[in-house]
Amino acid sequence: MDEERALYIVRAGEAGAIERVLRDYSDKHRATFKFESTDEDKRKKLCEGIFKVLVKDIPTTCQVSCLEVLRILSRDKKVLVPVTTKENMQILLRLAKLNESDDSLEKMSEFPVIVESLKCLCNIVFNSQMAQQLSLELNLAAKLCNLLRKCKDRKFISDIKCFDLRLLFLLSLLHTDIRSQLRYELQGLALLTQILESAFSIKWTDEYESAIDRNGPPLSPQETDCAIEALKALFNVTVDSWKAHKESDSHQFRVMAAVLRHCLLIVGPTEDKTEELHSNAVNLLSNVPVSCLDVLICPLTHEETAQEATTLDELPNDKPAEKETVLKNNTMVYNGMNMEAIHVLLNFMEKRIDKGSSYREGLTPVLSLLTECSRAHRNIRKFLKDQVLPPLRDVTNRPEVGSTVRNKLVRLMTHVDLGVKQIAAEFLFVLCKERVDSLLKYTGYGNAAGLLAARGLLAGGRGDNWYSEDEDTDTEEYKNAKPKEELLKPMGLKPDGTITPLEEALNQYSVIEETSSDTD
Repeated sequence: MDEERALYIVRAGEAGAIERVLRDYSDKHRATFKFESTDEDKRKKLCEGIFKVLVKDIPTTCQVSCLEVLRILSRDKKVLVPVTTKENMQILLRLAKLNESDDSLEKMSEFPVIVESLKCLCNIVFNSQMAQQLSLELNLAAKLCNLLRKCKDRKFISDIKCFDLRLLFLLSLLHTDIRSQLRYELQGLALLTQILESAFSIKWTDEYESAIDRNGPPLSPQETDCAIEALKALFNVTVDSWKAHKESDSHQFRVMAAVLRHCLLIVGPTEDKTEELHSNAVNLLSNVPVSCLDVLICPLTHEETAQEATTLDELPNDKPAEKETVLKNNTMVYNGMNMEAIHVLLNFMEKRIDKGSSYREGLTPVLSLLTECSRAHRNIRKFLKDQVLPPLRDVTNRPEVGSTVRNKLVRLMTHVDLGVKQIAAEFLFVLCKERVDSLLKYTGYGNAAGLLAARGLLAGGRGDNWYSEDEDTDTEEYKNAKPKEELLKPMGLKPDGTITPLEEALNQYSVIEETSSDTD
């Protein structure tokens, strides 16, 4: 009955009556996402009727009411089939100011129409394959970038930016060709990075360093939503960048990584929004070539260096290993470098572990990121080693027992999800400079057996990557307990069938093989 009454007024009524009946329909069905199949034909005709009204010269308030109902109806895929035409798409593009070549975002009264048109386009493109094809034909990605450039440094139009970015994300998600167009033809990497800079109100203090106002207010809800949509769109644009990128792109990737560092050091309006913001930043950082992630850490300023020296002098001399990392004025410092962003990533990882679910989607991206950062950047690895694998003092409990980050990661080494346990083990292995003896020291043989078997390192040794030869100092507690650790050793079968330490068994088989190769 709602559709029938609305359709009657839309076909025969004047603008005021159309606005009233559609506003009533919108209020009643605002939260409707499933529709009765019996009224499907009426909803199709109502959509067609609304498009015919939208080409007329009607008041802005009536346009908004029409678009609100069209957005609700576009949630039904079946309804979209007959109404998704090039002509109807062009109507929405015109109302969204996507066909304008001049600076036409001056009338604030038109902003609600632009926003509702973009919302409709988001639903229609997401739910209709025909609309997706028409988007390519109409060069929608280029039009969206053009609108973004108009919005880039403008305030009070966050909703327009947000839904423009959401539509750009959908297009780049659904069409791989658009990713390439955005990256190269439309300069999307620089444009979207600038959108983030604007959302975060970044002020640069150096080429890749921004000022952080630790006493400033949290990010507003509108700017947080814009930033999240920009991060998602950038993820699609850069999804294959870590595999191969031009040397000329390195500067732009470093700028983007510096913006993401700033993102990690600020908070959103709520704890959940902050986590969502940081989660998308982590995902995007995973696409940045690892050589460009050096900007996540930065040298201390002269003032910070003086403060660090004062703090180091205050620490007791009997704990030299613990003097490496200090906290001064809420700044995490290691070896003369600001490690705040890495510390945020580490805390983010631990929170994801503590959630206890969705490890593959929620935990593996940040674990992979920290692993690659540690493998490529010595200072990051050493800082994380200091935080995750500090000198062993508790040698009475098993490595997986306890509430430290090390204990939590060791428990993940035997997780049922193969991908989760592999990346957890790999992270710890890299922190140990891929040395088997060091890994066993912190995790125990049973927990490490899976990784060692996969690497062919059950008999000991080290991985293929080169690391600096700095010493791993043992505590007195570990030195005293070390002789007792021989309770568990890898074993193998000798040729005569008896059990012996694995290394000895392998040596005997090598001897037999050499002997047999010398005989006919």
